[in-house]
Amino acid sequence: MHEEGAPPPLYLNRELSWLAFNARVLHEAADTRVPLLERLKFLAIFGSNLDEFFMVRVAGLRRQVASGVLHHTPDGLTAAEQLAAIRSRVALLLADQRQCLANLLGELAPHGVRLVRMSELTAGERRAIDEQFESQIFPVLTPLAVDPGHPFPYVSNLSLSLAVEVRDPAQQSVHFARVKVPERLSRWVAVPGRAHHFVPLEQVIGENLEALFSGMDVLGWYAFRVTRYSDLEFTNLEDPDDLLASIEERVFERRFGEVIRLEVQDDMPAHLRSLLLDELRDADFPAKTSLSESDVEDAGHLLDLSDLLELASLDIVELRDPPFTASVPPELRDPDRSIFDVIRERDLLVHHPFDSFPATVERFLQSAAIDEHVLAIKLTLYRTSGDTAIVRALTEAAQRGKQVAVLVELRARFDEANNITWARTLEDYGVHVAYGSALLKTHTKTAMVVRREPDGIRRYIHIGSGNYNSRTARLYTDVGLFTCSPSIAADVSDLFNSLTGISRQRLYRKLLVAPANMGERFIELIQRESAHATAGRGGRIVAKMNALVDSETIDALYTASESGVEIDLIVRGICCLRPGLHGVSSRIRVISVIGRFLEHSRVWQFGNAGDDEFYIGSADWMPRNFMRRVEAVTPVELPRLRERLRHLLSTYLEDDRQAWELSADGRYVQRVPAAEARASQARLLRDSWGELEETLSHEPSRAQQASD
Repeated sequence: MHEEGAPPPLYLNRELSWLAFNARVLHEAADTRVPLLERLKFLAIFGSNLDEFFMVRVAGLRRQVASGVLHHTPDGLTAAEQLAAIRSRVALLLADQRQCLANLLGELAPHGVRLVRMSELTAGERRAIDEQFESQIFPVLTPLAVDPGHPFPYVSNLSLSLAVEVRDPAQQSVHFARVKVPERLSRWVAVPGRAHHFVPLEQVIGENLEALFSGMDVLGWYAFRVTRYSDLEFTNLEDPDDLLASIEERVFERRFGEVIRLEVQDDMPAHLRSLLLDELRDADFPAKTSLSESDVEDAGHLLDLSDLLELASLDIVELRDPPFTASVPPELRDPDRSIFDVIRERDLLVHHPFDSFPATVERFLQSAAIDEHVLAIKLTLYRTSGDTAIVRALTEAAQRGKQVAVLVELRARFDEANNITWARTLEDYGVHVAYGSALLKTHTKTAMVVRREPDGIRRYIHIGSGNYNSRTARLYTDVGLFTCSPSIAADVSDLFNSLTGISRQRLYRKLLVAPANMGERFIELIQRESAHATAGRGGRIVAKMNALVDSETIDALYTASESGVEIDLIVRGICCLRPGLHGVSSRIRVISVIGRFLEHSRVWQFGNAGDDEFYIGSADWMPRNFMRRVEAVTPVELPRLRERLRHLLSTYLEDDRQAWELSADGRYVQRVPAAEARASQARLLRDSWGELEETLSHEPSRAQQASD
């Protein structure tokens, strides 16, 4: 641990930084400036985020401790020390979460949105709920007794269960049973005749347990929930015969990962807590669960708050964010003009969800599917939302005889099963599906359309920061570039050939590609700013990303700072860099923006002595992005598009409503507006293309630029 009086370590702890991010999410749930149902949404997201953190990060730390390997993170902590710090921080966050829930329910009640107990129902309402239980809920339930003839049942990850105590009146013996709350049923049972009044499903079940345990006296029931280790291990997949089958097997095995957290209703008696701990330890053989009392969380009266997302979607306009309509870029507003003609004339930059995803990315692929001049389509698919316009475009293109190749990443965390399903669907339609390297995740968001034109073959490219996913495109902020630049197109061709074939391509003309050259190139760009500053030409870096963890990159930023480079970092989540340390990072400032949309875009600006360079792409500054993933970052070269990115970054840096400033000690403090708030996402929603439309008529086309 850090000794008192000693200088602080140069890096912040990754896990504690992530918890600080989730605390900012929770703050949105408590912020009275946010509409009530949106606050409920943030409360649900906080819970879902924490589940994943335990399933992957906490579980991994526990395994480190169990293995006996003593490893120190860059900030100097061992796995055991990190777990202790996490427990302490999580306990405070959960207390805040419970208080936030109580406050929110109290504020929603005057608006007619209530969670009610069965005891609060009238006799008529109770009869109606009981009838619904008998017809729709009871047939799905399976009581599982625990006794010498019935071993403790398997408890699936994140499932909500009831621990039930019953007494046999004939023998006066007390028995324990588990009843799983069905996941396929709505968590919230509507009260007949009362709009937006709901009873939690587990309470409906709990109040009707006599139907499950006929002839027994129900002494009590208490909700509980377990979290299991859920990361997939691929240490033996260097050259599997069938990557798809191997990952399917591991997805199945994940169901039986060891239990690493037990959440219980806060009034559960001590003897039941102990019973659950003992039974879970014994039942998890051979997973070797090592649960202790420190792994038990008193979760309040209502468990699994991620289900609040369903209530947050209630159609009550005055309690929601105002609706908005995504803009169609002016270049694409003529429905009779080919999108390929537009891109051939000049590059196009899009920023979702402010720019319409259907009118840009989906149109690009739909047009390619039906265009008689298109010969081939290639695309990377990291996460998709199922039967979408993009999947339909790919299958239609294949059916029309075009060559369609899709690189499906089977190991997109928690989307593995979904991606396996869609990989097989695409194959059934004649799409060539590849799964990439067994050792590298394909995270790049890249598409290529090959088209025969009068002057020869031309390749049209889309490179972005977001997945080809129509659902998340409405919820995440992402940037993307459409271009037919010959050099970028050649790089993308090389990248796809390396993904679908056998290649060790390392040299690229314009793209920064991981694991080939991206980490080195970013450090070179940072070092170039240092050289400019040292030579008196000034130095400037603005970088927007989801996470900053890579210590070598952080060290380069520290050196640049003390060389005179002014550095602004917009890091949504984890940031291991300490800003504002005297003699180390005195010229570095870090903010995090949390708002209506999940900040997901990655944008970089390097001053280059007045000739700014801008880049966009899919990577964060993390070791995994540089070394264990396939990533692609592209330069944005047209002056108009660079100005748009400059304006975008400036808008975030000026935010005094949704922005949080990181201090050297790791604390985040939310900015307070002096007068009228400058909320970046709200400003971007209000922004029009008017100013940019005016520049279009004056900006030279690609052909004119080439002739110049």
